[in-house]
Amino acid sequence: MAKLNKKVTTGLKVLISAVLIYFIFTKINVSEIKDILITSNPSYFILAAIFFILSKFIGAIRLNLYFHQLTIMLTHKSNFKLYLLGMFYNLFLPGGIGGDAYKGYILKKTFDVKTKRMVSVLVLDRLGGLLLLFIYACTLLAFIELEILNGYHWLFITAIPLSVIVFWLLNKKFFNYVLPIFWKTTALSALVQLAQLVSIWFILLALNIETNQVSYLIIFLISSIVAVVPLTLGGIGSREVTFFYGAQFLGLDQNVSVGVSVLFFLITALVSLFGVIYHFKTIKLELAQITTDSTE
Repeated sequence: MAKLNKKVTTGLKVLISAVLIYFIFTKINVSEIKDILITSNPSYFILAAIFFILSKFIGAIRLNLYFHQLTIMLTHKSNFKLYLLGMFYNLFLPGGIGGDAYKGYILKKTFDVKTKRMVSVLVLDRLGGLLLLFIYACTLLAFIELEILNGYHWLFITAIPLSVIVFWLLNKKFFNYVLPIFWKTTALSALVQLAQLVSIWFILLALNIETNQVSYLIIFLISSIVAVVPLTLGGIGSREVTFFYGAQFLGLDQNVSVGVSVLFFLITALVSLFGVIYHFKTIKLELAQITTDSTE
């Protein structure tokens, strides 16, 4: 029954992603997007990829801090291998075991850790990222000049400290065993999302977009929040729809906006593809003075 439910869920995600992609491609000029991508500056594209990779390195360090709180003292090297494999599973093997599920499974199997706590730190790692996406979005929205937002900027400013307080209280009440690293993980989350914002900025430069850059960054932040909702495969489709309607709402070129989304997806896919190495190669989980092997 569980396998059947998983197949049904995966099938629905494939269907929703396909419908959303089809919908977007009926609304935009595909030829124009193709020309936009072909004429993009490859140097800026490379810089965008570098900052995206940097964001993943920092994200892996943040996750490893959570593991250390569970007394799973993985080295950053072995943890990053797991992290990269998880990225590959999330994007390319959605019908099988998910990236987070795999990491939780292999660590639970290898080390003496409670399942509830393992699941908790994986969820908190995601929530920490969402918190900073929300904070950065509120920050940009608080200072952008849009007629529709006139008189409401104070709401975004107020929401920033309020969201941090709520997340801290959540950690304190339900996950006090990770509270000692709250500010460290929050700071790392800030660096993760900042690196991705810089990545998007370089994509904008690659597409020769020099105006309305803040508006595109806001759309990216909102699309990243939407992409976390598990309705599509790795956010495919939902991110493009957000870029499309975000551009419409902010009066931007929708073809260019979707082009930004496509380039970001290509970078994500290229980096995630390197995780296939550890699908076929056993990952050695190295500790401070202990080395154990995980099996694929």
